Amino acid sequence: MQTEPRKPTSTKTQKQPRKKPSLLLITLILGSIGLILQLLWVNWPKQRQEPEQLPQRVHEVIDRLPGTSDALIYVGLADIRATPFWNEVVPDSVKTTDTLPFPSPLNAIMAENGFRPVRDIDALLVDFQHQNSINQQFLAVVWGRFPDGLHPDHLISKGYRGETIAGMLCTALQDDLWLCMPGKGMALLASSPSLIERHLNATPGFFERDSTTTALIDRAIHKSQFWFTLSSTNWTSGALQSLMSQNSELASLGNLRNIRQLVLSLDFKDGITGESEWIYDDRQAAYFASTFLWGAIKLSSATGTRTAAPVKELLRKIEVMQNLESVIIKAELPQELFTVNPPPGT
Repeated sequence: MQTEPRKPTSTKTQKQPRKKPSLLLITLILGSIGLILQLLWVNWPKQRQEPEQLPQRVHEVIDRLPGTSDALIYVGLADIRATPFWNEVVPDSVKTTDTLPFPSPLNAIMAENGFRPVRDIDALLVDFQHQNSINQQFLAVVWGRFPDGLHPDHLISKGYRGETIAGMLCTALQDDLWLCMPGKGMALLASSPSLIERHLNATPGFFERDSTTTALIDRAIHKSQFWFTLSSTNWTSGALQSLMSQNSELASLGNLRNIRQLVLSLDFKDGITGESEWIYDDRQAAYFASTFLWGAIKLSSATGTRTAAPVKELLRKIEVMQNLESVIIKAELPQELFTVNPPPGT
């Protein structure tokens, strides 16, 4: 006689199969972790390199600048001329330049007196200020060795118009170009006599008056050879769009139109060491700009792309980093990068 199979007394005694986590849950967890890491990175202040101090004479001159600055440019030619980069890399055609790169009566006057800007100027500081929505005015302070033929009294004897400004004899080379020699080894060039007067009569206070430019100067790492600050949005967007006009894709990736201020500084020794900082309205804009710019540089310098070999080598020397509201771009370009002859057609 057959017995019936015993039925399980309860389903509770059976082992339940282990459920596997869903793909959606895994994606949600990983996405949350990525978002947290991104927020931490965006809001984490990165360590900055200690900047150089301004040369004392440059600090004193800047502190006497009138008004506020849209753009401030400094070139320490004497220090640059003493570097191996200048002596071994810079072509002789640059070293022997006799004229300025724009039309000016100064070109004829300098040629007549044997004055070479690249050779005889030791340092140059140029301040640009907006006169109105269209026009810009400038004041340049020049240190160097000036022949007698450049002094206002000699120029006045040659027929140029003279005027005493703040007790100093100045001359008008043209309506928007004035020259003054306030001391030995120093010259002032300005677009108007009022700028010269305001500078000569000014009391120190620029660093307190123009907090934006002051902050940008503090961010400049290298201050002895070449640096500039762009405090005006119009100057910033115009300068960067001009530099990258041949690469519209890179310009859009870098989110250039949203940059508020910019500072760049260079140091010339055995090569070029430089750092530029682009300042945005907020940290999110700086983060996305740095991410896209970093990606564009890595893609262009990757093996197998159509980018020319010398350009790839240069791009591989560039570092991009976001630091709060800023995008910091660093480069260390060795001298060999400029001395190797590129293949024809590159």
